[in-house]
Amino acid sequence: MTFHDQVIAILPKLRVQALSLTRNRAAAEDLVQDAVCNALAAQNSFIPGTNFSAWMHRILRNRFISDLRKRRETTDIDDVPASSFASPATHEDSLALKDLSMALSRLPADQREALVMVVIQGMSYEALAEATDCAVGTAKSRVFRARRQLEAWMSGELPTNDKLRVKVKALRDAMDARRRAGKSSDDLMLS
Repeated sequence: MTFHDQVIAILPKLRVQALSLTRNRAAAEDLVQDAVCNALAAQNSFIPGTNFSAWMHRILRNRFISDLRKRRETTDIDDVPASSFASPATHEDSLALKDLSMALSRLPADQREALVMVVIQGMSYEALAEATDCAVGTAKSRVFRARRQLEAWMSGELPTNDKLRVKVKALRDAMDARRRAGKSSDDLMLS
């Protein structure tokens, strides 16, 4: 069987493979045509007696992957405006960050330092213990207590006389009242 006869004989199988890859009949036909063109151009690299079917299926698959890569939009990260990476915070996000900032400032200094070093800076507990001259167990305990306290404060589990809770509740109530009245709550965030 000649090379061209083998190409013609395998076309139905290539169409099935192409259709399974592209899930579009027209795109599948184009893919098969491109793969056959590639095979004809590389005809001299095929070794007679080896698996022609596998060779053709590999060409088709590689052509599909190449086409995907060509269609994928690429941009140098330095050319993308910084605004593409971030979205402006909503009022609720601003409130949550303000709550978190206030809660962080209320933590004992050793717990706040441990939390920042482990969570934000990605330091290991061992490195934290060495940096703060304490045992590893103490470092872990400080981070655990800081997380637990922040979680309690942020979820509203505070004593009824807690000044932070009272202030945050008053601010949230004022924002809700302004929203119900159809007014903006932007000016409340400024105070």
